[in-house]
Amino acid sequence: MAKINKISEKYKKIFWAAFSPLLAMFTVWALLKQNKSVSMKDIVHTAADADMFWFILAIISAVLYIVFEGFAICSILKGAGFKPKLKNGILYSTADIYFSAITPSATGGQPACAYFMLRDRISGGVTTAVLLLNVMMYTLSIVALGIISVIICPCSFAKFSLTSKLLIIGGATVQLVLTVFFVAILKNGNFIFDLLSKLISFLGRKKIIRNTKKPQTKLQKAKCDYTACSQLFSGNPLLLLMAFLWNFLQRLSQILVSALLFISIGGNPGKSVDIFAKQCLITIGYNFVPLPGAMGVADYLMLDGFSGIIEKNMAFHLEMLSRGMTFYVCVSLSGLITFIGYLIKRRRRKK
Repeated sequence: MAKINKISEKYKKIFWAAFSPLLAMFTVWALLKQNKSVSMKDIVHTAADADMFWFILAIISAVLYIVFEGFAICSILKGAGFKPKLKNGILYSTADIYFSAITPSATGGQPACAYFMLRDRISGGVTTAVLLLNVMMYTLSIVALGIISVIICPCSFAKFSLTSKLLIIGGATVQLVLTVFFVAILKNGNFIFDLLSKLISFLGRKKIIRNTKKPQTKLQKAKCDYTACSQLFSGNPLLLLMAFLWNFLQRLSQILVSALLFISIGGNPGKSVDIFAKQCLITIGYNFVPLPGAMGVADYLMLDGFSGIIEKNMAFHLEMLSRGMTFYVCVSLSGLITFIGYLIKRRRRKK
């Protein structure tokens, strides 16, 4: 049974890895089909004619999205008593970003990140606590940016279509519920380990696992590590603040890309604040959609949001460039770094 489940999981990973590029190509095709007055050639010309100063700032901002998550994970690990190298933090970040993008509801990001942390001899309990705190702060930062967007541009939400409004409201609700859930688990996550212990015992009784003593021992050690780690986090407000700030900067760097690209392609700098506010709400709207990278939904929200404040063709160019830079290029770069990191670690392990 365990072998069948392992094979099933393997084929699921292969399926999503193959399906995600197809979904990406279909999304781009559908967008171009929707606006026949714009072609990929036009998008390339728009990028070539852009103000290079603002365009390069947008590229830097997109790359910082990867870097800041690395800083966030490293800062939490330092609080847990480890001395992680930044290059390892970047690898954890790229694994999270890449596998989140190619799996529905970003379900593959955390396990992939955990895989590399465990390979670096960080215990399972500490890994669980670190990733849980990181995703909690990641969620909080999205909520915080949503609040900021409403403060700086109160009318930004009103200019979305009804469908977009429902997606944004749904996204905000899910983010708030997740925040409460993560806080509850971080304070008392022992029940997760208790459930796993019962599952191991059940598998032992069904003869699926022959010797349950070894996995139970490992699980109890992980539980002790997790408890100690979570207590350390909750008693260290500076650590929590730093984890939040790095995650906030990570999300901010991604959201700023649209505003920077808008200025680079000739947009009125005064309207860049509106673009930023819209992008904050757009991020909330697509962040909970159960599709790899929220492909299609994110594009719809961006086109709908930008079209409400700028000319339609310009909105289309901005959406394609922004989505291309923050998602397609960023995910491809993350995948490449993750693959190289995996090969390096595998080679070192063999030696």
